[in-house]
Amino acid sequence: MIKKRITILIPILLFSLTFGQKNKNGFNKEKLIQELSDNACKCSDSIHLLNRSKDDILKDVHSCIDKQAGALQMGSLLGSAEALEKDAPVVNGKKQINLTLNTDKNSQQYIDSYNEIERYLMRNCTSVKNIAIVSETRDEGFSNDKEAMSFYHQGQEFADKENWKEAINSFEKAVKKDPKFIYAWDALGINYRRANELDKAISAYKKSLELDPKGKMALQNIPIVYIYKKEFQKAIDSYMELDKVYPGDPEVYYGTGNVYFNALKDDEKGLDYICKAYRIYTDQKSPYRTDAETLMGSIYKSMKDKGKTEKFKEILKKNNMNFE
Repeated sequence: MIKKRITILIPILLFSLTFGQKNKNGFNKEKLIQELSDNACKCSDSIHLLNRSKDDILKDVHSCIDKQAGALQMGSLLGSAEALEKDAPVVNGKKQINLTLNTDKNSQQYIDSYNEIERYLMRNCTSVKNIAIVSETRDEGFSNDKEAMSFYHQGQEFADKENWKEAINSFEKAVKKDPKFIYAWDALGINYRRANELDKAISAYKKSLELDPKGKMALQNIPIVYIYKKEFQKAIDSYMELDKVYPGDPEVYYGTGNVYFNALKDDEKGLDYICKAYRIYTDQKSPYRTDAETLMGSIYKSMKDKGKTEKFKEILKKNNMNFE
């Protein structure tokens, strides 16, 4: 692929006019990231989730970020002009700066801008953070019983207010009214776990799986409950069950890596799994890549403190990743 580059010649006078609203300390990149990321978040808020595959939803999230990444790329480039002014040549009595905008979306310039917006969204945008939770929601998981749905919505309102006891009470009424209400069983599992009723949480998830053996919400959350119970091998075994139904799902690798690193204190196994999750998240253009990135940073610090930096690099290389 031929990389496309656009060279921009910017007289200092034009730059000063363009950035007339900058703060007294110079170009404010953090403010630009915030503004563009807020635009991407508003875009993500409008993404339709029901009856759509996770891949399709992630493509829409990627599109929201992509629309703003180019603007950040250009803004960052223009913001660097002030630092370049010192050595800029004088043309017709004015200093002139040569800036190169790389429009290739595989370029490091574009990737850096994309990643900065993605990281901001994962810290601050509720709709993006919740995509993985609500993605792949299907009509079949709901109930046709109006009263059961009413109890379900009541439960969601209580859960939003962190009133786990009343949420559980409402979801229990929902499944009593409709015992085949899959998402109500899932919601019961989530709120039982929040209320630290861990055995009941597992029972609710297993009931959900009896109704839908491929239910992703239950399969993803059972290992989390086992982590709370400090039954770490059962957590790993449960992630392997998820892998049987959804082979290659990054949540398998991220979850397993997290258990090995944070619970079992096995840096090397943890890193190997997290590297695999990171690569899949990246291929999917999933914003959850940033979670894997953060965990890899923690593993690096741990291995560095133990004098195992070379082993860290070796594991990255095995996973076709570079250490910088």
